[in-house]
Amino acid sequence: MLHTPASSPCRSQVLLNSTNVQPETQRRLTATPLPTPPDDVPSKRRLVALDETPTKRPRVMRSNGQDGGDDAKDFVVVNSRTRGTIFGMLRTSYVRPPTAPLRTILPSRIILQSFVSSHKFDVYKCHSLTHDTFVTPPYACAFSYSAKSNRTPVLALATEEGSIVILNTSRRHYWDFEPQRTVFQPHNNGIFDVKWSLDDSMLATASGDKTSRICSVETQNTLQVLQNHTSTVKCIAWDPLHRDILSTGSRDGMICVWDLRVASGCTVIGGNVPTLQPVITINAAHDQEKTKGGRRKATPLPRSVTTVLYADTRPHGLVSSSSFDGVLNIWDLRLPVMDGTKRSPRMPRAMTPLGSSPDDPTTMNGSLRPRGITSLCAGSGPTSSLLFALGADSRLHTYSSPMLMPLQTDTHPNLRTSFYVRLASSPCGRWLASGCSGNNGSLFLFDVSNAARLSALPHAKGSAQSLSAAVELRGQIGEIGAVDWAHDMVATCADDGTVRVWRPNCEVYQGCMSDPEAQRWSWSWSEDYSEIAHSV
Repeated sequence: MLHTPASSPCRSQVLLNSTNVQPETQRRLTATPLPTPPDDVPSKRRLVALDETPTKRPRVMRSNGQDGGDDAKDFVVVNSRTRGTIFGMLRTSYVRPPTAPLRTILPSRIILQSFVSSHKFDVYKCHSLTHDTFVTPPYACAFSYSAKSNRTPVLALATEEGSIVILNTSRRHYWDFEPQRTVFQPHNNGIFDVKWSLDDSMLATASGDKTSRICSVETQNTLQVLQNHTSTVKCIAWDPLHRDILSTGSRDGMICVWDLRVASGCTVIGGNVPTLQPVITINAAHDQEKTKGGRRKATPLPRSVTTVLYADTRPHGLVSSSSFDGVLNIWDLRLPVMDGTKRSPRMPRAMTPLGSSPDDPTTMNGSLRPRGITSLCAGSGPTSSLLFALGADSRLHTYSSPMLMPLQTDTHPNLRTSFYVRLASSPCGRWLASGCSGNNGSLFLFDVSNAARLSALPHAKGSAQSLSAAVELRGQIGEIGAVDWAHDMVATCADDGTVRVWRPNCEVYQGCMSDPEAQRWSWSWSEDYSEIAHSV
C-alpha cells in the first residue's frame, strides 16, 4: 500500500540538518589577534618551501631604460621567467595607461636580423622544361593558406615558361632529401601572378597569353579558362568571402570580376575546358593616357592595373593600383556606377570608383612627376587598418583603409624597384618583405608594428619618418621579384632561377656573426652592406 503524503516516512527527514556542519549552538570559534608589524621594519619576500620553485618579481623599467617609479606613465614589464626565444619577445609589449589612444608595440627588428638561410636545404632551383636552358626564372610565388596557419608550408611557384611548381619547404636536416615536387604547365607564356583558393584546392594564374586559368591542385588539370583581357594579365585575387569569385587586372587598364558558377554563354577550348566571361568589367579603371594633339587623333592608351586587392574593411570592396601614379581606387562590386560623362567612340564607357586617394604620395618627396605602384598588400593584426604599397619611386607608402589616405613613407638607401618587384605582409601583420631590382639579390624586411601609431601623429602625413631601419638580406644573384610569407619563413624568387627560404634562428645568426668567414660557406644572413660598400 502506498503511503499518503502525511504518513510518508521521508517527510519528517527532509528538513533535517544532514551536513557535517555543526549547529550554531555547538560551534565555538576562538579568534587570535595577529601581531601588527612595526612601521620601521621593511617588508620581506615570502619564504618558499623546499619543494617549491622560487619566483621572481617582474622588473618595471621606463621605455628609456631607467628604473620606473610611481609616477611612471610609460613603462615596460619585463618578466624574468619568460624564455628568451625570438617569438617569446613578441609577447612582451609596452604597457600604457587606459587613456592612451594607441599602444606602442615592442620593436622586433632584432628578430628580423636573425633570419638566416642555408645554402644546402633552403635553396630550390626551378628546372626548365626545355632543352635550351637548365633553369627558368620564377615570376611569382604564393604560400598556401595552411602554410600561413602554421601547418605544412606548401609553396607554389610560377615561372617564365608558364609552368607551376609546388614545393614543400619544411625545415630539413643535412641528411634529408628534398620532398617530391609537383610540376605542370597550364600556359605557354609567362605567369605573372598565382594565388591559392581559400580551401587550397585550386590555383588561379595570370599569364602573358591574355588569359587566366583555374587549375586543380590534386589532378593538375585546367578546370576553367578566364578570357576577356586584350593584353597581359598582371594580377589576380580571390574574394575572401566567396570561394567562386575572383578578380583580375591587366595591362589593358581593365578589371574583370569572374564568377566560376556562371556557365551561361561560355565556349569550350579543345572540347574539355570551358571558357568563362566576366560578370563585371571595369574599363579604364585608372583613366587613360592623354594623347598629344595633332591632325591625326590617336587612340588613348589605358593605364596598366598592377594590383587588385579585396579590402577587409569593406566586404564588397575592391582596391586597385596603377602604373601611372600613387592614387588608389576602391570599387563597390555590389552596385557598379557608370560614368555619365560623354565620351568619344574610341574611349569605352568607364565605371566610377566608390572612392580614391585624396593625394598622391609619390609626389610628396620632391618628385617632379607621379610614379606608379608596383605592388600592394593589406596589413593584419596591429596593421589591420592599413594598406602598404611599393612605389616605382623606391619607397614604401602607407595608406589608411578604407579612406585610402596616404599617411607616411619609408625607404632604404639600397632599395630599388621595378614593375616586377613585389611586396608581401607577414601573417602576424608586423613585418613586410620587399624585393629589389639590380644584381645584388637583396631582400628587405621592414618592421611595421607601430605603423598605426606613427600614422596617427599630426605630422605623419607625407612624412618620411622611418618605421624601423629595414634589414637587408643577400643570398641570390639578380633581381628579387616575387616574395611571400608563411608562418615562420619568407620565400624569395630571383632571376638566377632559384627560390630561397629565410627562417629566424638566433643561434645560427650568432654563430655567423662570431665567425663569418667560416659560416659564409653554409649560410646567408643579414649584414651592414652599406659599410661593406664604403670599405670596398
